[in-house]
Amino acid sequence: MNIIKRSGMETPFDAIKIKEAVTKANATVHEADRLSEAQIKAVTEQVTELCIQMKRSPSVEEIQDLVEEEIMKQDAYKVASNYITYRYKRELIRKSNSTDKQILSLLECNNEEVLQENSNKNPVVNSVQRDYMAGEVSKDITKRFLLPQDIVEAHEKGIIHFHDADYFAQHMHNCCLVNLEDMLQNGTIISETMIERPHSFSTACNIATQAIAQIASSQYGGQSITLSHIAPFVQVSREKFRREVRQELEAQNLPANDETVASMAEMRVKREIVQGVQMIQYQVITLMTTNGQAPFVTVFMYLNEVPEGQTRDDLALIIEEMLRQRIQGVKNEAGVYITPAFPKLIYVLEEDNIREGSRYWELTKLAAKCTARRLVPDYISEKIMKELKDGNCYPCMGCRSFLTVYREPDGQPKFYGRFNQGVVTINLVDAACSSGQDMDKFWEILEERLNLCHRALMCRHNRLKGTPSDVAPILWQNGALARLKKGETIDSLLYGGYSTISLGYAGLCECVRYMTGCSHTNPEATPFALEIMNHLNDSCKKWAAESNIAFSLYGTPLESTTYKFAKCLQDRFGVIPGVTDKNYITNSYHIHVTEPINAFDKLTFEAQFQKLSPGGAISYVEVPNMQDNIEAVLAVMQHIYDHIMYAELNTKSDYCQCCGYDGEIRIIEDDHNKLIWECPKCGNRNQEKMNVARRTCGYIGTQFWNQGRTQEIRERVLHL
Repeated sequence: MNIIKRSGMETPFDAIKIKEAVTKANATVHEADRLSEAQIKAVTEQVTELCIQMKRSPSVEEIQDLVEEEIMKQDAYKVASNYITYRYKRELIRKSNSTDKQILSLLECNNEEVLQENSNKNPVVNSVQRDYMAGEVSKDITKRFLLPQDIVEAHEKGIIHFHDADYFAQHMHNCCLVNLEDMLQNGTIISETMIERPHSFSTACNIATQAIAQIASSQYGGQSITLSHIAPFVQVSREKFRREVRQELEAQNLPANDETVASMAEMRVKREIVQGVQMIQYQVITLMTTNGQAPFVTVFMYLNEVPEGQTRDDLALIIEEMLRQRIQGVKNEAGVYITPAFPKLIYVLEEDNIREGSRYWELTKLAAKCTARRLVPDYISEKIMKELKDGNCYPCMGCRSFLTVYREPDGQPKFYGRFNQGVVTINLVDAACSSGQDMDKFWEILEERLNLCHRALMCRHNRLKGTPSDVAPILWQNGALARLKKGETIDSLLYGGYSTISLGYAGLCECVRYMTGCSHTNPEATPFALEIMNHLNDSCKKWAAESNIAFSLYGTPLESTTYKFAKCLQDRFGVIPGVTDKNYITNSYHIHVTEPINAFDKLTFEAQFQKLSPGGAISYVEVPNMQDNIEAVLAVMQHIYDHIMYAELNTKSDYCQCCGYDGEIRIIEDDHNKLIWECPKCGNRNQEKMNVARRTCGYIGTQFWNQGRTQEIRERVLHL
């Protein structure tokens, strides 16, 4: 068993240190108040046993809390008092240089918590370390100067989560829908260089990828683009190629009739589509933003987003090529094709592509093959989304954050060029456990926690107020989000529903189980779960009416925070079977990963909760290798179209660089009760010698995960 030190470094557990600490505290009191040797031994053994039962690496603070409790159980109150006093004095000393130590541990690559904080960041790389260093300083400033102390304390106790505190010191927003159409059609400026309207499809793709990298460096959340904004440039290339072909044929005194010219030009168009899509795929993967990772970008593929005719046919060609290249994958260092994390792909299911015999059915079959092989695309049902979003269909920002419907003065809806101001998440499990199963007290505590979240969200909003457009010209001045003047603030974009701000929630499953004694899938408990969701939505509506700010309820995609929340719950309430007995809590409204249920029932059940999560949510089904069962994938896709707005299929896509095994890399426990990844063929446990792709939060991770998320991945049951 290992422990996690305050610096984040993981070291072997040593029970002797517990005994020594208790012995020192024991020596500071009068002999009559001291523990006996047998009692000290009992304290040491009991704390050791409790740490083993955690099934994870406990922190130093958790161990010290256990020591205090066990000393108290021995009725040695003066010893416990002196032990607590000693801890307090040491804490005061540490606070003076905690940020320095944290940064040094990052530089030495021995901070275990940071090593597994973000599954798409490699903490060994200099640019990632630089981002983490800046983040530590930002978090320190945020805690000491920028946030009220009660919000900081609630965040540290896991009562709420104030997201992205490592970027809060700067005037940055969360995620966005890029107005690529404006940037391409009207020109833009990138790095103080004028970029005019592109004269070919490949140039449009190049500009798009450069813009993506710049935008990613100017915000901290995900961004989405739509292929519909690039599709018109296929015709630009087509017309250019027709002119070139005609000139070339005439120069060689060859027949240059319209049919020949069109045929030859079309071959060049298709080659350029291949090259342009390849540019998007590879540049997104290989570009490095200032925060040390590839841009977190989602590519939206929606045929009905453009008028029927040539543009839609061209869009279909682009989508087809995007899917074909993604099925192939990208080469790793060993030259083997593997599954990349980005760009995330979303394919819209619509009447023209969802049934056999429909016009674009072959494209949908290709999407199914891509999902079975590479985990993407994910799927949006045009039919269900239009029912829920006032007749509109549009992409999420990043992996799941959805904008509310906003209409311009002429009544036309607008989505691209809009953004999210930030997220604060309420831990529903903590609210439940704090109530002691008293229903009246639960609603009282929930209301108190919501008020706390509201104040925290207003801190986010107020941090953005007064931000000059000059802080990120590509966003606010050059078309990605707006065309504001130099020196003009972004304040007008923060009100009236133009941008959203999100109340996140997590652990509905465990919350309901604690309060009712059964899963929220139980018909007796489902109404209570829906009541909670409605209450959260009512709070958002109330805040929006009071402030003219678009508050929206958001199913938080916890990654590292799921582990943090679980540890905090265990510290505060102990191990409660079915509630706090895991090293993770369940994302948003999801059914618990260990609960048996078939794919179709899961999606149908969760659809009612997704409807009540308008600020964003995604449902998934866990499936085995489906490459030889595409018909089943298509059946799930058709069920998505008819029943739920946004969903995905989770399969596995792994590769061992030591032996060439391309099946599922398994998760096992090592000799220290730590969960690790191991190749079942050769026993390789070196994470640097394997490629593992898992979807954890709506997006694919490829850099591994903390112990809480790893346990959650390990315990997932198949739904198909």
